[in-house]
Amino acid sequence: KDSVLGEEEEEIERVRKRGKTELWRFGGSTSSVSRVVLELARCFSTAEVEENDQRAMDIGGPTDVRHVAHVTFDRFNGFLGLPSEFEPDVPRKAPSASATVFGVSTESMQLSYDSRGNCVPVILLLLQSRLYDQGGLQVEGIFRITGENSEEDFVREQLNKGIIPDGIDVHCLAGLIKAWFRELPRGVLDPLPSEQVMQCESEEDFVKVVRLLPQTEASLLNWAVNLMADVVQFEHVNKMNSRNLALVFAPNMSQMADPLTALMYAVQVMKLLKSLTEKTARERETSSPGVERRGNNEVEVSKKEEDSEEEDDGVYMIKEQEAPERIRVAADEQKSGGMKSEFEGSSALDPNDNDGAVQPPICTNRIGSK
Repeated sequence: KDSVLGEEEEEIERVRKRGKTELWRFGGSTSSVSRVVLELARCFSTAEVEENDQRAMDIGGPTDVRHVAHVTFDRFNGFLGLPSEFEPDVPRKAPSASATVFGVSTESMQLSYDSRGNCVPVILLLLQSRLYDQGGLQVEGIFRITGENSEEDFVREQLNKGIIPDGIDVHCLAGLIKAWFRELPRGVLDPLPSEQVMQCESEEDFVKVVRLLPQTEASLLNWAVNLMADVVQFEHVNKMNSRNLALVFAPNMSQMADPLTALMYAVQVMKLLKSLTEKTARERETSSPGVERRGNNEVEVSKKEEDSEEEDDGVYMIKEQEAPERIRVAADEQKSGGMKSEFEGSSALDPNDNDGAVQPPICTNRIGSK
């Protein structure tokens, strides 16, 4: 009897797995006890299925919720479509789509136009505006003397958010402008064929070769040249003439792996920048005699100031034969992040040794805030 019941239980288990149809077919050929057992098994099976179906219909709380936002970085308007809850961490007018504004391509940066129509990154315009507002053009050794490393690191962090803190030293601002050009993935002048640049001998040659630059690099070069021309207009105060400025900017405008080739090319780049800066300064004098355009400001120039500029041609002049060595020192110190001035230790830059040049009076003109 026990063996019969055991066989029936095994058969019931097999039938439950095969389904309800097979269960009824099996029930027709068994004893009455077996049929009762089978009927009970069918009821329990149906009740269990209904309970599982009811449980499957219950809706629980969300476990994996995603809010998808389609955000576009516009090079003139910043982030478009940015959710409001992201704004505390990601400013809508962020200066760059990247986490930093240094060492990234201009294609990922927010752009704007300067007063001369050059389309350049907003971060450069912010640095330029603050430099001019703080009277940086009239500070001796501007773009030659480097700022404090600790202050520069702090300002870099703020610039990534599109902010320039108050009270920043003008030498730090000028150094960051040079650093921005130096850390570009591709130098501003790198698109030019180096052979053609090396063959240039006159101002005309340099003007022709820079016309080969793509639009982005051409705008950046034009902006930098006009910046240097603004500084040169105060050279009787800041001791920075076109040659000195070309010397400190040249290592930042191109990137070459071979040190010897880079040194020779930097000398030619220095001549290129010097020629373009002097050409720009002459064109300004021709177009607006008696009025100088410094940045976004027009300043009337007195006759006394014009005479002083002519007399001070020899102040802080770098000798032609010493230029390659100065460029090498400047490039080495910029790469190492040194705090020394590029010209430090040079007798040619001794402000007390002007080769008999007449020291001009200090200009009292100031650039007003925008």
